Amino acid sequence: MPSLPASGRRPGRGFTLVEVLVALMLMALMSAMAWQGLDGMLRSREVTQAAIDRTALLQTVLAQWEQDLDQIQPSGVVGAPLDFDGLRLRFTRRQPEGLQVVVWMLAEGRWSRWASRPVTRLAELRAAWERSEQALTLASESLTLLEGVAGWQLFYFWDNAWANALSTGGEAPPAKTPEGQGQPQAAAQALPRGLRMQIEFAPASGLGGTLTRQVQLVSSP
Repeated sequence: MPSLPASGRRPGRGFTLVEVLVALMLMALMSAMAWQGLDGMLRSREVTQAAIDRTALLQTVLAQWEQDLDQIQPSGVVGAPLDFDGLRLRFTRRQPEGLQVVVWMLAEGRWSRWASRPVTRLAELRAAWERSEQALTLASESLTLLEGVAGWQLFYFWDNAWANALSTGGEAPPAKTPEGQGQPQAAAQALPRGLRMQIEFAPASGLGGTLTRQVQLVSSP
């Protein structure tokens, strides 16, 4: 009969290869599950942050839009106070240095803004207005503010009612005198009391749906 070790205990038994493999598989499975959970949290965080960034950008762009309209000042010498052709809106805006021509436009899903330098001379203002009609100038010098815009519409508030900007041509209905005669010159340079914008976002933009924004228009004398 073989003798026991002096300590009176049997030699320790190690793990078999199968047990080691099973333990490694369990550890790998647990690590994969933990990684999937962490990856899901990171992806959710990225999606949330992207949505926050898009919303912040939209608010910044709308703030610029409202600031431009708040400072609108018809020149009386170039174009209508609001010149809208369905894709581009042009107007003149007052600045401390003079009048500035501003264009908001939609092209290939991008909503962009172009602005001339402020001017004080009539010839310079007419030149800036002519430049704002040039497609190459607008394409090369405009700043893209939003992408994924499917379309936009404008409405003017005339005579206590909203009217499509394309149907009015940017001019107020002629004011009637007691004799029933219109005042075309005054109507041509009049501003509507308000402007409503409806902008439609493409689904891929992350801002899917239609946004409506109204601005009260007031021009200085």
